[in-house]
Amino acid sequence: MKATLKKILAAPFVFLAAIIVLLEDWLWDDLVRLTAAIGRLPLFRQIEMFIVGLPPYGALAMFATPSLLLIPVKLAALWFIGHGQPALGFLTAAAAKVAGTALVARIFTLTKPKLLGIGWFAWLHDRVVAFKARVYAFIKASKIYQAVHQQAVRLKARVKTFFQTKGKAFWRKRWEAARRLSRRWKQSSE
Repeated sequence: MKATLKKILAAPFVFLAAIIVLLEDWLWDDLVRLTAAIGRLPLFRQIEMFIVGLPPYGALAMFATPSLLLIPVKLAALWFIGHGQPALGFLTAAAAKVAGTALVARIFTLTKPKLLGIGWFAWLHDRVVAFKARVYAFIKASKIYQAVHQQAVRLKARVKTFFQTKGKAFWRKRWEAARRLSRRWKQSSE
Protein backbone atom coordinates (compact mmCIF):
# COMPACT_ATOMS: atom_id res chain seq x y z
CA MET A 1 0.00 0.00 0.00
CA LYS A 2 2.78 2.40 0.96
CA ALA A 3 4.75 1.68 -2.25
CA THR A 4 1.62 2.19 -4.39
CA LEU A 5 0.87 5.54 -2.74
CA LYS A 6 4.47 6.57 -3.22
CA LYS A 7 4.28 5.70 -6.95
CA ILE A 8 1.01 7.60 -7.35
CA LEU A 9 2.41 10.69 -5.63
CA ALA A 10 5.67 10.51 -7.58
CA ALA A 11 4.06 10.04 -11.03
CA PRO A 12 3.53 13.76 -11.82
CA PHE A 13 7.11 14.55 -10.78
CA VAL A 14 8.47 11.67 -12.85
CA PHE A 15 6.45 12.91 -15.83
CA LEU A 16 7.76 16.47 -15.38
CA ALA A 17 11.32 15.21 -14.95
CA ALA A 18 10.97 13.05 -18.07
CA ILE A 19 9.89 16.08 -20.10
CA ILE A 20 12.76 18.19 -18.75
CA VAL A 21 15.30 15.42 -19.46
CA LEU A 22 13.93 15.01 -22.97
CA LEU A 23 14.05 18.76 -23.65
CA GLU A 24 17.57 19.07 -22.27
CA ASP A 25 18.70 16.10 -24.36
CA TRP A 26 17.20 17.75 -27.45
CA LEU A 27 18.45 21.23 -26.65
CA TRP A 28 21.94 20.64 -25.26
CA ASP A 29 23.66 19.32 -28.41
CA ASP A 30 21.82 21.71 -30.72
CA LEU A 31 22.55 24.68 -28.48
CA VAL A 32 26.23 23.71 -28.25
CA ARG A 33 26.40 23.62 -32.07
CA LEU A 34 24.52 26.92 -32.37
CA THR A 35 26.67 28.73 -29.83
CA ALA A 36 29.82 27.27 -31.42
CA ALA A 37 28.70 28.67 -34.78
CA ILE A 38 28.03 32.05 -33.17
CA GLY A 39 31.42 31.79 -31.47
CA ARG A 40 33.13 31.64 -34.86
CA LEU A 41 32.01 35.21 -35.61
CA PRO A 42 34.94 37.65 -35.20
CA LEU A 43 33.64 39.54 -32.14
CA PHE A 44 32.56 36.39 -30.32
CA ARG A 45 35.77 34.59 -31.28
CA GLN A 46 37.71 37.23 -29.37
CA ILE A 47 35.41 36.85 -26.36
CA GLU A 48 35.83 33.08 -26.46
CA MET A 49 39.62 33.42 -26.68
CA PHE A 50 39.47 35.64 -23.59
CA ILE A 51 37.35 33.06 -21.74
CA VAL A 52 39.66 30.19 -22.69
CA GLY A 53 42.65 32.18 -21.44
CA LEU A 54 41.19 32.78 -17.98
CA PRO A 55 42.83 31.21 -14.93
CA PRO A 56 40.84 28.45 -13.16
CA TYR A 57 38.94 30.68 -10.72
CA GLY A 58 38.31 33.27 -13.44
CA ALA A 59 36.83 30.45 -15.52
CA LEU A 60 34.69 29.49 -12.52
CA ALA A 61 33.40 33.07 -12.21
CA MET A 62 32.65 33.13 -15.95
CA PHE A 63 30.86 29.77 -15.68
CA ALA A 64 28.62 31.11 -12.87
CA THR A 65 27.84 34.39 -14.65
CA PRO A 66 24.94 33.24 -16.89
CA SER A 67 23.05 31.84 -13.91
CA LEU A 68 23.50 35.07 -11.99
CA LEU A 69 22.57 37.24 -14.98
CA LEU A 70 19.32 35.33 -15.49
CA ILE A 71 18.07 35.84 -11.91
CA PRO A 72 16.39 39.19 -12.79
CA VAL A 73 14.76 37.57 -15.84
CA LYS A 74 13.40 34.74 -13.71
CA LEU A 75 12.15 37.25 -11.15
CA ALA A 76 10.42 39.12 -13.97
CA ALA A 77 8.76 35.83 -14.99
CA LEU A 78 7.48 35.40 -11.42
CA TRP A 79 6.27 39.01 -11.43
CA PHE A 80 4.33 38.38 -14.65
CA ILE A 81 2.75 35.27 -13.17
CA GLY A 82 1.94 37.07 -9.92
CA HIS A 83 0.30 39.93 -11.80
CA GLY A 84 -2.11 37.83 -13.83
CA GLN A 85 -0.01 37.14 -16.94
CA PRO A 86 0.93 33.47 -16.59
CA ALA A 87 1.53 32.92 -20.31
CA LEU A 88 4.01 35.79 -20.49
CA GLY A 89 5.64 34.57 -17.27
CA PHE A 90 5.98 31.05 -18.65
CA LEU A 91 7.40 32.29 -21.96
CA THR A 92 9.88 34.52 -20.11
CA ALA A 93 10.98 31.62 -17.91
CA ALA A 94 11.27 29.28 -20.93
CA ALA A 95 13.33 31.83 -22.88
CA ALA A 96 15.58 32.31 -19.85
CA LYS A 97 16.01 28.53 -19.56
CA VAL A 98 16.98 28.14 -23.23
CA ALA A 99 19.32 31.15 -23.20
CA GLY A 100 20.86 30.07 -19.91
CA THR A 101 21.35 26.50 -21.10
CA ALA A 102 22.99 27.75 -24.30
CA LEU A 103 25.37 30.07 -22.46
CA VAL A 104 26.23 27.56 -19.75
CA ALA A 105 26.80 24.81 -22.32
CA ARG A 106 29.18 26.94 -24.37
CA ILE A 107 31.03 28.40 -21.41
CA PHE A 108 31.38 24.95 -19.86
CA THR A 109 32.79 23.61 -23.12
CA LEU A 110 35.32 26.44 -23.18
CA THR A 111 36.29 26.31 -19.50
CA LYS A 112 35.98 22.59 -18.67
CA PRO A 113 39.74 21.86 -18.62
CA LYS A 114 40.38 24.78 -16.25
CA LEU A 115 37.36 23.99 -14.07
CA LEU A 116 38.39 20.36 -13.67
CA GLY A 117 41.79 21.62 -12.55
CA ILE A 118 40.12 22.93 -9.38
CA GLY A 119 40.12 19.98 -6.96
CA TRP A 120 36.79 20.57 -5.25
CA PHE A 121 35.09 21.38 -8.57
CA ALA A 122 36.39 18.16 -10.14
CA TRP A 123 35.17 16.19 -7.10
CA LEU A 124 31.76 17.89 -7.27
CA HIS A 125 31.60 17.44 -11.06
CA ASP A 126 32.21 13.69 -10.76
CA ARG A 127 29.48 13.38 -8.11
CA VAL A 128 26.97 15.43 -10.10
CA VAL A 129 27.67 13.47 -13.29
CA ALA A 130 27.24 10.15 -11.45
CA PHE A 131 24.05 11.35 -9.75
CA LYS A 132 22.68 12.69 -13.04
CA ALA A 133 23.43 9.36 -14.74
CA ARG A 134 21.49 7.48 -12.04
CA VAL A 135 18.54 9.89 -12.25
CA TYR A 136 18.52 9.75 -16.06
CA ALA A 137 18.66 5.95 -16.01
CA PHE A 138 15.73 5.85 -13.60
CA ILE A 139 13.70 8.36 -15.63
CA LYS A 140 14.54 6.77 -18.97
CA ALA A 141 13.47 3.38 -17.62
CA SER A 142 10.03 4.75 -16.72
CA LYS A 143 7.09 3.98 -18.98
CA ILE A 144 6.12 7.66 -19.07
CA TYR A 145 9.50 8.72 -20.43
CA GLN A 146 9.55 5.91 -22.96
CA ALA A 147 6.10 6.88 -24.25
CA VAL A 148 7.03 10.57 -24.51
CA HIS A 149 10.35 9.68 -26.13
CA GLN A 150 8.65 7.45 -28.71
CA GLN A 151 6.28 10.28 -29.62
CA ALA A 152 9.22 12.69 -29.87
CA VAL A 153 11.13 10.33 -32.16
CA ARG A 154 8.06 9.96 -34.39
CA LEU A 155 7.56 13.74 -34.49
CA LYS A 156 11.22 14.33 -35.32
CA ALA A 157 11.03 11.75 -38.13
CA ARG A 158 7.91 13.40 -39.55
CA VAL A 159 9.50 16.84 -39.47
CA LYS A 160 12.64 15.48 -41.13
CA THR A 161 10.57 13.75 -43.81
CA PHE A 162 8.59 16.94 -44.42
CA PHE A 163 11.71 19.01 -44.92
CA GLN A 164 13.34 16.36 -47.11
CA THR A 165 10.35 16.21 -49.43
CA LYS A 166 7.93 19.13 -49.27
CA GLY A 167 10.23 21.48 -47.42
CA LYS A 168 12.95 21.31 -50.08
CA ALA A 169 10.42 21.87 -52.82
CA PHE A 170 9.01 24.86 -50.95
CA TRP A 171 12.42 26.49 -50.50
CA ARG A 172 13.54 25.54 -54.00
CA LYS A 173 10.47 27.31 -55.46
CA ARG A 174 11.21 30.39 -53.35
CA TRP A 175 14.84 30.39 -54.48
CA GLU A 176 13.91 30.05 -58.14
CA ALA A 177 11.33 32.86 -57.82
CA ALA A 178 13.95 35.10 -56.21
CA ARG A 179 16.42 34.33 -59.00
CA ARG A 180 13.83 35.11 -61.69
CA LEU A 181 12.95 38.37 -59.97
CA SER A 182 16.63 39.26 -59.69
CA ARG A 183 17.15 38.59 -63.42
CA ARG A 184 14.14 40.79 -64.29
CA TRP A 185 15.46 43.62 -62.17
CA LYS A 186 18.88 43.26 -63.73
CA GLN A 187 17.42 43.27 -67.27
CA SER A 188 15.18 46.27 -66.56
CA SER A 189 18.11 48.29 -65.18
CA GLU A 190 20.28 47.65 -68.25
